[in-house]
Formats: sequence, C-alpha cells, structure tokens
Amino acid sequence: MLPLRNFLASFSTNSAAKMAPKTPPNPTVPTAIKGREGLKLGEGVEHATFASGCFWGTEHLFSKHYGHLPQFKAISGYTGGQAENPSYRQVCSGTTGHAEAVQLSYQAGSVSYAELVEFFYRTHDPTTVDRQGPDRGSQYRSAIFYHSPEQEELARKVTQEVQEKYLEGKPIVTQIVKAGKWYPAEDYHQEYLDNNPGGYECPTHRFYW
Repeated sequence: MLPLRNFLASFSTNSAAKMAPKTPPNPTVPTAIKGREGLKLGEGVEHATFASGCFWGTEHLFSKHYGHLPQFKAISGYTGGQAENPSYRQVCSGTTGHAEAVQLSYQAGSVSYAELVEFFYRTHDPTTVDRQGPDRGSQYRSAIFYHSPEQEELARKVTQEVQEKYLEGKPIVTQIVKAGKWYPAEDYHQEYLDNNPGGYECPTHRFYW
C-alpha cells in the first residue's frame, strides 16, 4: 500500500457492496487437517495475528471466508515495532518497526489455529523479504505473531508442511514471533475493501492452492 493511498475515497461507505462470507477452502497439510477434524466448540474468545503485506487485503480475505464464525472479528492494525500509538503515516515511513497486520478474534473451538495458519500461507507470497507485490518495506513483511506456546508450535509445524508440499526450493521467510502490543489502525482502514470495492488490493493476495 502506498502512503495515504486513496485517502479521501476511504471515507465513503457502501454497505451493499459487502460480500457474504464464503466457505473457507479445506485444509490440505496434515496439522491443519487434524486441527479441523478435532474441533470442539469451547468457551471464550481466541486471537490470531498475521501480517502479509497491505492489511486491507489480509483482512478482506479472512473476513470473506471466516466471517461466519461465532464472535468473529478482524481488525487491521500495527504490531511488532517499537513506536507507541503509531499512525498510518508513521508506519508507512518504515521507521517504526511495526508491520501492517490483522488480528482475528473468534469463539474458541470454532476454527483450528493450524487451519488459519495454512490459510494465511495460501493467500500471500511468504518467500519475499519485506515485500508483497509492489509494496516494499519492513511494514509489509510476512509474519505470524503467536499468542501462546501452543500457537507457536502449530505455526512452526504448518510452516514446515507448507514449505515441503508447496514451496520446495523457495524458502519461506515468514517471521514467527511472540505477539506484542497491538495498535488498531484508524477507522477508515477497517473493512476498507468492503466499503471501497474499487480500492487498492495487493496482487499477491489471492489463492495459491
């Protein structure tokens, strides 16, 4: 995403353009398959945080395919850096250390974390350092911010399986790091592509398998 792209247009809304959630694709790697088969709805809300370039496209894909989950929410924001309460302009400068990211919330047991990790990998290019499509800079890096030791273990297992099955010879460069402080992005970034269906979307945000 280029700095302040379509800034004025971003304030328009078009609720009619919002798409109904679609069924997510079936998981294809062993850990994600096992995770879906073992689902059991629980109490409370779980979180998953991913960065895969411009957060408009990342949020849109997760919301489109998992928006039917109970208590689901996808928030675009900033994490992984040092600056306190960063603005979009600051993050776009590449000096804050933050990545554009999306934090998912969903009822425990409604989806497996391993499945979400595979979905993350299958909808962007995890082999490019600090870049997605035309968007360059550390703020566009590929990263998984885990919220528990269990999430870290699952993220590393799925990463290895995706590497072996789909990306042989093209090393995954995705960072797998502990989640830190989360800063929600400005209101006009939330559900951006639903509200602005003609808005910018990174060309790498598509299905690769």
